[in-house]
Amino acid sequence: MKKVFIIAEAGVNHNGSFELAKKLVDAAKDAGADAVKFQTFKSENLVSRKAEKADYQKKNTGSNESQLEMLKKLELDYDSFLKLADYCKFKGIAFMSTVFDNESIQFLSNIEMPYWKIPSGEITNLPYLKKIGAFNKPVLLSTGMADLGEVEDAIQVLTNSGLDYNKITVLHCTTEYPAPIEEVNLLAMKSMGRAFNLRYGYSDHTEGIAIPIAAAALGAEVIEKHFTLDKGMEGPDHKASLEPVELAEMVNSIRIIEKAMGDGVKRVTKTELKNRSAARKSIVAARPIKKGAVITEDDITIKRPGDGISPMCWELVINSIAAHDFEEDEVFRW
Repeated sequence: MKKVFIIAEAGVNHNGSFELAKKLVDAAKDAGADAVKFQTFKSENLVSRKAEKADYQKKNTGSNESQLEMLKKLELDYDSFLKLADYCKFKGIAFMSTVFDNESIQFLSNIEMPYWKIPSGEITNLPYLKKIGAFNKPVLLSTGMADLGEVEDAIQVLTNSGLDYNKITVLHCTTEYPAPIEEVNLLAMKSMGRAFNLRYGYSDHTEGIAIPIAAAALGAEVIEKHFTLDKGMEGPDHKASLEPVELAEMVNSIRIIEKAMGDGVKRVTKTELKNRSAARKSIVAARPIKKGAVITEDDITIKRPGDGISPMCWELVINSIAAHDFEEDEVFRW
């Protein structure tokens, strides 16, 4: 199994504070994530003045302000992202940021990132997709709220714009915060991978860590999960995020899964070899047997240890001639 690329999604959980953003980088690094990801946008370029918040945003931050007013509080300036990218390099963790508008695309094109992350909300944004595709850099395409046809259309736009097809990784996602377990449909992740013959991964919005761990076991090559320093903080995404201890537990569990998956070849392991004799059985004498006697079914039985003649040879032993005197419980050997 390939090493899963784990993205700690800080998003806007810095609440507009650069210092808090740095602490999120620290927490992601300490948890063992491969990358920490933010969100880069100019609020005025992202939403109109009259755009309402999503229901989960209203629930978490109230409904007295517009989506634009909320996002303005969560926006970091471009200089802060340059500093965060440098800080990530210093800490030894990859910097990433989801981009939401054309101006921010141009800005981020000058920052080194392992992937461009296309969020679910932009999968039908043709001009946006064309700009990202033209860079011909690895892309994570999040597919929340999309059917298979819309995913196919987005892939076609990206590749027609210059993106190498094999540089695309499709991320299954359920766009709700938190996402209901019964709507996760995790097997759709594998279905997309087969349908498009592409690498696949999972962007998780469920509560807890069980689902991303399961996604890793199902072959996800990329896992993305929101995290925060404190779920009780004010803001739209904190409640559906992991705290640092939980993030570290998720990362550790996925690393365990990687080791456990193996290469798929069924074989006897080194540790099993030393236990085989103690756990398996052999043909043994059920009672004393004289040398030269014809061995019958009543003369033999099956018991541990497994270092003698295998019970699979039961019918070969019956009617054979005893080569020597056997004591009760003596193991038969060739």
